[in-house]
Amino acid sequence: MHSDRASLGLRIAAIGGLLFLHLPILLIFLYAFTTEDKSYQFPPPGLTTQWFGVAWNRPDIWPPLYLSLWVATIATFLAMILGTLVSAAMARTSFFGREQISLLIILPIALPGVITGMSLRSAFSIMDIPFSTWTIILGHATFCIVIVYNNAVARFRRLSGGILEASADLGANAFQTFRYVLLPNLGTALLAGGMLAFALSFDEVIVTTFTAGQQSTLPIWMLQELVRPRQRPVTNVVAIVVFTATFVPILIAYYLTRGGSETAGAGK
Repeated sequence: MHSDRASLGLRIAAIGGLLFLHLPILLIFLYAFTTEDKSYQFPPPGLTTQWFGVAWNRPDIWPPLYLSLWVATIATFLAMILGTLVSAAMARTSFFGREQISLLIILPIALPGVITGMSLRSAFSIMDIPFSTWTIILGHATFCIVIVYNNAVARFRRLSGGILEASADLGANAFQTFRYVLLPNLGTALLAGGMLAFALSFDEVIVTTFTAGQQSTLPIWMLQELVRPRQRPVTNVVAIVVFTATFVPILIAYYLTRGGSETAGAGK
C-alpha cells in the first residue's frame, strides 16, 4: 500500500539539510548574547544583552548603516522604473533578437559578482567618474533591475492583452490605462521585486568593494570588523540587524507573489 509519509531516511536528510543551512545563522544569534568579547568560545561562558547597548552607542556603525539604507533605497527606486519599462517592452512587443536581448538583461545577475564589479570599476575609470555613493548605487542598480524585471515580465506575460484593448475602446488614455488597469495587476509583482531588490542591495559586498570610494556600507564594515575584531559580539548584533533588514522584505515578497497567477485574463 502506497504511503504519502516520507521515509525515515528522507526525513533525516531533510532535517540535516535544514540544519546545514540555518545552524550558522542560529550561531550568529547566540554569539550576540555571549559575555566573551574576544573569541567564539562554545558553549558561551554566559549570556548578556549588553552588546546591543554597546552597538547602539558605537558611532562608527551609524554612517555605514545610513549609507546602506540610502544606496538600497535609490538603487531599488531606479530598478523599479527601469525594470518595469524594460519588462513592458519585452513582454508586450515582438521583434527580431528579443530572446538574445532578454539574455543580456539578466546577465548582470548571472555573472559572478567579481566580473560585474571589475567591469564597472573599469568603466568608471575610463569615463573619469570618481568613486562615490553614486557609483555604488549604479553598481547595485545593475542587478536590482534584473530582480524587478524578472517579477514584472512574468506578470506581464500572464496579463491578457485584451484588457488593454478594452480600456482603449472605453476611451481611457495611456495614463488612465496604466493607473486603473495595469497597476492593480502589476502592483504586487512590482512591490515584491522592489522588496527583493532592496534586500539584495542592502547586504551586497562584492560589487560594493569594486565601486566604493572611501565609503563603507554596513556589510563592508562588518567584513572589516571580522578581519580586525573589536568587541566581536557587536558584529553579531549588527549581523542580526542585516538579517532582519533582508529577511523581512523577502518574507513580504513571498506573500505578495503567492497569488501571482490571479491576474486579469490569466490562463486565457
